[in-house]
Amino acid sequence: MSALTLLISAFTLTSFTNNSQTGSWDVLFDGKSVEKLRAYQRTDFPLECWSIENGLLKTIPGVKNTDILTKQQYKNFELQFDWKTSVGGNGGVFYNVIEDAKHEAGNGNSPNWLTNFEMQLLDDIGFNDKEPKRSAGSLYDLIAPKNKVLKPVGTFNNSRLIVKDKHVEHWLNGRKVVEYTIDSPELNALIQASKYKDIVGFAQYSEGHIMFQHHGQEMWYKNIKIRRL
Repeated sequence: MSALTLLISAFTLTSFTNNSQTGSWDVLFDGKSVEKLRAYQRTDFPLECWSIENGLLKTIPGVKNTDILTKQQYKNFELQFDWKTSVGGNGGVFYNVIEDAKHEAGNGNSPNWLTNFEMQLLDDIGFNDKEPKRSAGSLYDLIAPKNKVLKPVGTFNNSRLIVKDKHVEHWLNGRKVVEYTIDSPELNALIQASKYKDIVGFAQYSEGHIMFQHHGQEMWYKNIKIRRL
């Protein structure tokens, strides 16, 4: 193999790791339209508990809450978005979601948080749960983030969720904070040591919708986009 070929191969690998244009970006929320999103187990968007204000997608507190998800399903993808939270705010992004769980809105959680992997979004300081593996950027209840820089409450953070052939990365404000492989011995051991171990069907799907949780507190989102890998 020539030196030039080695250089090209190294450049290709580096480019993929650092956000190469493998696929074209699809904007899921541009500050105005929610056409590509809908409520869990519904065909419409739940404007009774999510609003569009000043170009931001916002959860409405104090009402019966409903999660939202992408109309399309994804297997290998990169999701990017900006988010901020209120004091004590809590949210999350789930993937490989199939709508086979009953939606019990109004209790702060939908049942999907017990059946799918979640990238946690949180006010680490103001929320009452201080466990690192349930903090912002974590693989919820399984892997604590490392090398994390979280912006103050009321300031937007940038997150990336990358899923490629069972390899998953969580990025927060330009830093990779979590990395794991689905079905690996290491991850399976963590699941068996967690509250998920007795849940039938946990993380059983290899593709599905991407879901944004309405946990009951105020959360704001902007610049939501996705591309297939």
